[in-house]
Amino acid sequence: MAAAEQLSNFVRDALAAGHDGVRIRSALQQAGWTAPEIEGAMTAWQDGGGLPPVPRPRPYVSAREAMLYALLMIALVLVCFHVLRLGFQVIDLAIPDPAEFHALDRWSMRFSIAAILAFLPLFVVLDHRMARHMGEGDQRRRSQARRVFASITVLAAALVLLGDVVSVVYAFLSGDLTPRLAAKCALVAVTGLLVAGCYREDLDG
Repeated sequence: MAAAEQLSNFVRDALAAGHDGVRIRSALQQAGWTAPEIEGAMTAWQDGGGLPPVPRPRPYVSAREAMLYALLMIALVLVCFHVLRLGFQVIDLAIPDPAEFHALDRWSMRFSIAAILAFLPLFVVLDHRMARHMGEGDQRRRSQARRVFASITVLAAALVLLGDVVSVVYAFLSGDLTPRLAAKCALVAVTGLLVAGCYREDLDG
């Protein structure tokens, strides 16, 4: 039997015997259990009020949800990449650089538009379906797959934003902060903030 299961069973039996939480915590501390382990075991059970201790809902892992969130993440990454790629090309057209003489890459722009039209609806449908399936509140917070997806997404967005800030500061200090570069950095910042804002609340457990 795993140590976590032994601890959970002890707490259940102690609560069933009528012992209060303070005494149970004290006994576990004297036995060498850490505070997070004790709190995790104590919060897993609720006094049944004359009934046996009632188990509280715990975080769960679903292979189906993990697969759908992996697909959701791939769609999100591709949408963001092609939005930025297309946005950079539009900015290059709107703010031309006289020192550059390369021809407009229309194939690249068409490909980015096609990718956005393909993956953006997929992302919206999957995200809406997963949100509707889990509902709001506790059920959403108990989904480990969604929390992992949200954690990776917000971390990636934060790293992109930090890199964006570094690029702006470096260009400013070097005297190379042109309107074209500022516009591109602003597009990256807006994209990163939108992504982080959409999934920040899912980090709360």
